Amino acid sequence: MLRPSIFQENFIDNLFDDFFETPFFRSTGVRPVNAMKTDVKESDNEYEIVMDLPGFSKEDVGAELKDGYLTVTASRSEEKNDEDDKRYIRRERYSGHYKRSFYVGDAVTEEDIRAKFKDGILSITVPKKEKQPEVEQKKYIAIEG
Repeated sequence: MLRPSIFQENFIDNLFDDFFETPFFRSTGVRPVNAMKTDVKESDNEYEIVMDLPGFSKEDVGAELKDGYLTVTASRSEEKNDEDDKRYIRRERYSGHYKRSFYVGDAVTEEDIRAKFKDGILSITVPKKEKQPEVEQKKYIAIEG
């Protein structure tokens, strides 16, 4: 309830408790759902992955291709000072590590993927590639004699 009761003994203490129990301030213990919101668009030749990374710089973002999975990571850290921690009433900005993976196929290589980061938006273009059937190569053994 937003408005405190005036009939309680410790009115001032409960004033702030009630204020922070409003839905705006309520904490669920889960990290923000808005982190790394992603759109994936398909065209005839490629996929375009557009990911929101507000507050991150280009140096904080990385992409890796391993075993057919494209993994995007973003890390943010801030210097903490014990004196500053005492002044906060509530802290909701997250410092930590985010990670999302997408299966792009085994035929795609690092050289095929293009990525661009501008204004907190990461755009990645991944070509559609079918894995080519391997042609059996005969290996002959030289016979002496």
